[in-house]
Amino acid sequence: MPEGPELHLASLFVNKVCNGLVFTGAVEKSTVSKNTDVPFSCPEYTISALSRGKEVKLILTPVDDGSEGIHIIFRFGMSGCFKFTPEDQIPKHAHLRFYTKDTPQWILCFVDPRRFGTWVVNGSWQPERGPCVMQEYEKFRDNVLNNLSDKAFDKPICEVMLNQKYFNGIGNYLRAEILFRLQIPPFMPARTVLEALKNPNQKPLGLL
Repeated sequence: MPEGPELHLASLFVNKVCNGLVFTGAVEKSTVSKNTDVPFSCPEYTISALSRGKEVKLILTPVDDGSEGIHIIFRFGMSGCFKFTPEDQIPKHAHLRFYTKDTPQWILCFVDPRRFGTWVVNGSWQPERGPCVMQEYEKFRDNVLNNLSDKAFDKPICEVMLNQKYFNGIGNYLRAEILFRLQIPPFMPARTVLEALKNPNQKPLGLL
């Protein structure tokens, strides 16, 4: 399942391949997707992207026609990703497609073979998710250390690290890799691990 780093790389990929390109027409949804239609069509528009934790925002901006743009919040589920391909090589599971104005056309596709990914037109970052561990590090750190009295931290550190209210962007593989590299026993009480970081005279464990 894609986690914070993969979502961040996806946003960088979109910004790289879409840089300097103009897109056109309607946003096309596959017939098998159960996600909402994207009610957007424009003669010329650009695409850029941002990431936050386990979410990516695509921003569609009209070019000089005075119309209003939109944004789309993507959650990748278990297999979502973006691909950029020629028109004659559209991937099988491309459930949302954005067409360039170039000839021959290229297509930015949201590809999701398992169909667990979702998108929301003009949506917001999920409010129950905390600050992004990558993009908002200081806010993330403060959110954890200032809330250690929360009963969520009664649990083992391996469980708490999946709580997106505090560790937005961390999933199974990152949790396992972080705890292994820091040699922290996974079932150690989370508060015990994290309280050490509040004491400036104590050597940090490296988690935050």
